[in-house]
Amino acid sequence: MKQKLNEMNGTESPISVGQNASSQKSRVTLVRCESYEPSEISAAVRRGIALLGGIGQFARSSENILLKPNLLSAHKPSENVTTHPEIVKAVAEVLIGNNVTVTIGDSTPRGRLATVYRTTGIQKVAEDLGLTLADFETGRQVSYPAGIRNKQFTIAEGVLKADGLFSLPKLKTHHLTRFTATIKNQYGCIPGILKPALHVALPGVDDFSKMLVDLNLLLRPRLCIMDAIEAMDGNGPSSGTTYHLNLLAFSADPVALDSVACRIIDIKPEMVRTNYWGAQFGLGKMDDAEIEILGEDISKFHAPDFKIERQPEMRFNEAWRYRRLKNYITHRPVIDPDKCKMCGECVDQCPQIPKALSWRKTQAGRPPVFDYLVCIRCFCCQEVCPHKAIDIKVPVLRRIIDKCYKIMYGD
Repeated sequence: MKQKLNEMNGTESPISVGQNASSQKSRVTLVRCESYEPSEISAAVRRGIALLGGIGQFARSSENILLKPNLLSAHKPSENVTTHPEIVKAVAEVLIGNNVTVTIGDSTPRGRLATVYRTTGIQKVAEDLGLTLADFETGRQVSYPAGIRNKQFTIAEGVLKADGLFSLPKLKTHHLTRFTATIKNQYGCIPGILKPALHVALPGVDDFSKMLVDLNLLLRPRLCIMDAIEAMDGNGPSSGTTYHLNLLAFSADPVALDSVACRIIDIKPEMVRTNYWGAQFGLGKMDDAEIEILGEDISKFHAPDFKIERQPEMRFNEAWRYRRLKNYITHRPVIDPDKCKMCGECVDQCPQIPKALSWRKTQAGRPPVFDYLVCIRCFCCQEVCPHKAIDIKVPVLRRIIDKCYKIMYGD
């Protein structure tokens, strides 16, 4: 990765970085795993990697591989918001056993990264295995002339110093992109303080998704391992409900992995726009006919009751249409005054200038107030709320449109 990011010469790593460029099917391995008990996790991780051809397909001895879990914020593993540390540990042990140097890292939108590492259990993994926590607080600008939506990114130093990246996402719902999984996980390779600005620059879900695909094309994760043992549905990515899928999923193709996850939770893969644009841009494969399932049969994990937005996207990239219509047809964040502790995290995190939510002097002791004409529906406030006080409201007109859609099309 270091050579590719520094030289940007368009060449691929000699180690496998996915099957998207070839005519053969992309392989996705599904392994049942019913708990985070260390021995069960270790066995499942080793089986999943073995079914894809072994760790030598993805990393060489003496290389430096970065493990990139989803560490949204300072939540304990039992809260089911972040990639479980036992998965990170099991993958690290496989790599160490093959004389690969391992680092671990992610950025967080708010809070001290050291606190996030400690609370999520990642600090203990690093201490137990003698690993280095990568630098995700500073970054450098990297040009990416091949990008379709974005031609440059600021990438964390810990990513730039690695030879390759293993993506270890957590399967959760997300109110902007429908779910956050493999492709969106690489967003954490941008230092946290810079991410809100991208939400402001790219308020439309299609533009935001194209940016994420460009980022993945730049970074090219070598292997992706999805933590869906306990997924999160409903009001994700931090305030939802635990859903026991009992699944670890593996692939070198991030689009194929996310598309298979969509089929499991009963949503059309193309409705997750990172999948659609990922297939269009050549990041990976989305169509069922182009994906080979290894390990367990996909039907064993089918979860049609998984709570996720399945209705058509009604955002608009054209700014004037979006401003006029968004309050009538797009979901919006709302604060539950009974849950709000008035900590101000949501106000601080809002990327808009002027902010879309603020304190009103005339309402002392009351929660912040939204200005929905300013709000771009990035849902950053809902992501960072530590008290699960922000939920999503569906406007009446949107509910009517969704009902008509279901009557007309049946799904």
